[in-house]
Amino acid sequence: MTGELNQLELSTGLVGGLALFLFGMDIMTRALKQVAGNSMKTILARMTGNRLFGLVAGASVTAIIQSSSITTVLLVGFISAGLMTTAQSVAVILGANIGTTITAQILAFKVTALALPVLSLGFFVSFIAKRKVTREYGRILLGLGMVFFGMAIMSDAMKPLRSYQPFLDFMLSLDNVLLAALTGAVFTALVQSSSATTGILIVMAGQGLIGLEPAVALALGANIGTCVTALLAAVGKSREAVRAALVHTLFNVAGVLIWIGFVAELASLARLVSAAEAATDSARIPRQLANVHTFFNVANALIFIGFTAQITRFVEWLVPDRVEKAEPRFAPKHLDPKFLVVPAIAIDAVRLEILRLGGLVRDMMAAAIPTVTTGSPVEVDQLRVMDRPVDLLHREIVGYMRQISLSSLPSDQSSMLMGLVRIANDLEHVGDLIATGMVTSARKRIDENVVISRATAAVIAELHREVVGALDGTLASLESQDAADATEVRKMKAGFSALIEDIAGHEIERLRADEPKRLHTYTREIELTETLDDIFKIIRRIARTEQALFAKPGRERAA
Repeated sequence: MTGELNQLELSTGLVGGLALFLFGMDIMTRALKQVAGNSMKTILARMTGNRLFGLVAGASVTAIIQSSSITTVLLVGFISAGLMTTAQSVAVILGANIGTTITAQILAFKVTALALPVLSLGFFVSFIAKRKVTREYGRILLGLGMVFFGMAIMSDAMKPLRSYQPFLDFMLSLDNVLLAALTGAVFTALVQSSSATTGILIVMAGQGLIGLEPAVALALGANIGTCVTALLAAVGKSREAVRAALVHTLFNVAGVLIWIGFVAELASLARLVSAAEAATDSARIPRQLANVHTFFNVANALIFIGFTAQITRFVEWLVPDRVEKAEPRFAPKHLDPKFLVVPAIAIDAVRLEILRLGGLVRDMMAAAIPTVTTGSPVEVDQLRVMDRPVDLLHREIVGYMRQISLSSLPSDQSSMLMGLVRIANDLEHVGDLIATGMVTSARKRIDENVVISRATAAVIAELHREVVGALDGTLASLESQDAADATEVRKMKAGFSALIEDIAGHEIERLRADEPKRLHTYTREIELTETLDDIFKIIRRIARTEQALFAKPGRERAA
């Protein structure tokens, strides 16, 4: 019974400690993404063809979210949404593995003694703090404390293994570096976290249960196992998304193949670098493992950074282009569910999708007046049908924004989301005004056999150009996230009002004209003028929302 009891204690200690470790990582990562989400968005949004910048960006983002797999999954989403190309993603993927080494460096210190103090401090800060950002910092500490506590539990549970012969025999078998690397890859694929694998290795090293060489081989294997998440995320995605996941896999596998024959040399280098860091082997090996883990990931990135173009061509050869199925116009391109794990990026994806919605409305607006004033019944029906994609895409956007709102958002992200909701609703309203008000007026014109004079059509066309120009200004402001264009739209009020007055005077003059169906013609012309006026007011409302969202501190807003 004693042997069974010991095995039960061992298994529950290991599984329970690992569960606490992974749960703490999840809490910490979620809080980090809330606190640093805007920074992540800025880092990735400023991606350029500069390889070194991409490398630093990949390392920085992964250091924030502590998962190279999640970074690659985000990149797969960006590529699927058309936000970047495979070539742009290669350098970021190379940098991602560097970011994950931060965890190992922290865990290699004797941190288990800090577990309960850090956990307690994190709990009370997250429980008591009134400001959301302070609560998130508390949750970061809470998660970190749980990671440390999970390591402490695993460390205590592993102590009996030092005299358990079957385990010692298994450890001896790991002197075969290929078997050790395979074991590390399989375990990491199962727990979906190379940080967890590294954490367990550091615990085992601290207990004297594993030597540096097999630990290095296991850590090398963990770099392969972490690719599984990215490969699964790419299933069913575009060819470029599959290529990004493949870059991650090829880079990690090639990196392991480069170093697998030099495990002994890596261990010797780690001992040389870390010789003075601790007095005993059990204290030294965790630091040595963390240092060698950082070294080979940085070395791999520097080796491959000069070959990003060749890597891109290779994966394009492995995964050639194919004819993609044409997507309907209302199908969203940017609203990837995977972005929801980082609300700041998901909100920016909404902004980009609303730009597409604005483009559809702009197409309707451009076609509206020519169709309504002189179009045939078929052209009028085509104008009405143009509103269908607008309605469907608007529904998709609102549904995605609802999913974002289910997260606990900081006040700035919540304000941005609410502003984008208003802009999307206003754009959809403009589409409805065209598809109902203008189309109905056009059908009446056709039924009544009304002919709008060239002079009046020219005046209405001038008003129409002003409205289209205002819409273009709001879309430019939304794209650049700068209030300057929106402010210019707000300033158009005086000129537009004067134009409305001129048209009213023109209509009165035309009403006096001795022409057939003059009253019917006047009614149709006034309907168009009033609808354009209503649309212009909605566009100015969009501009006002953009001023609030994008105004720089200290910049004066127009009325």
